[in-house]
Amino acid sequence: MGCREHVPVWHEATADWVKKGKLVLLGVTQEQHADRCRLFAQWKQFPWPILYDPINVLGLFGVPLVVAIDEHGIVRSIDPQPARLARDFLEKSFANDAPAAPTPKTPPLAPDGAMPLFKDLQQTAQREGSADAWRRYGDALVLWGGPARVNDALDAYDRARQRDPKDGPALFRLGVCYRLRYDSEGRRPGDFQAAIDAWNQALQLEPNRYIWRRRIQQYGPRLDQPYAFFDWVEQAKREITARDQKPVTLAVPLVGAEIAHPVKQFPEAGAGADAAPPDPAGKIHRDKENLIEAETTVIPSRLRPGQAARIQIVFRPNGQLKAHWNNEGTPLQMWVDAPPGWKVSRRLLTSTQPKEAESIEPRTLDFEIQAPASGETAIRLPAYALYNVCENTGGKCLFLRKDIEIRIAVSK
Repeated sequence: MGCREHVPVWHEATADWVKKGKLVLLGVTQEQHADRCRLFAQWKQFPWPILYDPINVLGLFGVPLVVAIDEHGIVRSIDPQPARLARDFLEKSFANDAPAAPTPKTPPLAPDGAMPLFKDLQQTAQREGSADAWRRYGDALVLWGGPARVNDALDAYDRARQRDPKDGPALFRLGVCYRLRYDSEGRRPGDFQAAIDAWNQALQLEPNRYIWRRRIQQYGPRLDQPYAFFDWVEQAKREITARDQKPVTLAVPLVGAEIAHPVKQFPEAGAGADAAPPDPAGKIHRDKENLIEAETTVIPSRLRPGQAARIQIVFRPNGQLKAHWNNEGTPLQMWVDAPPGWKVSRRLLTSTQPKEAESIEPRTLDFEIQAPASGETAIRLPAYALYNVCENTGGKCLFLRKDIEIRIAVSK
């Protein structure tokens, strides 16, 4: 959680007021994955509800934001200090002096009435044709439509972007939806890269949006990370289990970047620096049938001279061909060749594999690369992977090579 240091402080500072019925707490998380927030709340034993706002409907530039609302629903303080909360808010009486609320542009969102609402917002967007109207329609689809309406939400935000190319919120939310689809059964090749691209474009328009920047940083290079975003997860699971509770299950596994700690210098010549290429002459047979599919994501998608990026490659057995990993052979390996002037954190990468003889899980390999300090160019970074894979059920098991071309753009 972006405010993981602040929320426990507020929780402890207000616990007695909550217990006495003087205060009611309600949280809002800006995370992409809600279950990670639920795990954090379970670990810290927060008893109050937390709402899920992955698309940043609140329009926050950073977190945390603390809002004190009285019994009339009127905001009385923004970012109050815990030490003065009792004096300035809890021990005061407030009159119901709020001005008349303006008529909302859209009716209140409600799950039971979502379908009529979707239709009404869609018709409004088609009639008005504005970026704002299409964005509001997309917001409703994300918040109440769930995974089943993510394609419709993508279309709505794309229409908003077409009408206003400088609509940063629409671009950010477009990226959120691409990542939501990437994490679903309806994933399409290139969804994660499309998310990164949209977040980058949004941040270029509004560079002061910390929440938007953080969404890229949690997947990006360690040079750009303010802290290890999810290094607390394993500790949380252990402590929750020690309380005889079952930890919240994370639907999407954490990748290396999300638990990596930041560095001040590029980690050149890391693990595998002294290793020799496993197939220098290129003699291993190529995977011409595409038994293993590889999807590459560059984070961020465009570099400045001297900037670092993290490259993530996900390898998946081809479901249509019923391919599966052969775990009785050597594990998946990947070799990276960096062009002159470029630095790479690891040249030889090796994945772990389960104890079962065969499996079909996706496997992720990632490394970091840094562009030269000068020059503007686009490169094609050559790499290749070697793996043991089996065809269909009871089919041949082969040792194959896949050549991978990673495209990286550099500009000032």
